[in-house]
Amino acid sequence: MKKKNFVTLIMSVVGGLLFALGMCMGLIQEWNALKPGILVGTVGAVILLAMVLIRRKMDGKPMIVLNGRTIGTTLLGVLGAIVLGVGMCMVMVWDMLVLGIVVGIIGIVLLLCLIPVIKGLQ
Repeated sequence: MKKKNFVTLIMSVVGGLLFALGMCMGLIQEWNALKPGILVGTVGAVILLAMVLIRRKMDGKPMIVLNGRTIGTTLLGVLGAIVLGVGMCMVMVWDMLVLGIVVGIIGIVLLLCLIPVIKGLQ
């Protein structure tokens, strides 16, 4: 295994676990841990962002190139994740099963749109 793949693996697992645990801490009311959940989730998100920057540095690519395509792709990803999350909340928290599933599927379709936007069609 190459060094860059190993570093990416470790950082993405740690960051993903912390982010997921923070989300659970914040969203599961029985745990009563909203503020610590926000902190743990933020730490996880920072680790994931650092992983992206470190991986790009190890690949010899520029850190982040800000142009219209990058901003649009990022906004599409954020929008898709938010719509998917709202759909999940509608099903699990607000007891709106059918509408939540529809909203979740729309979020998944938005996230799937990232593949042709990033990789392109051939």
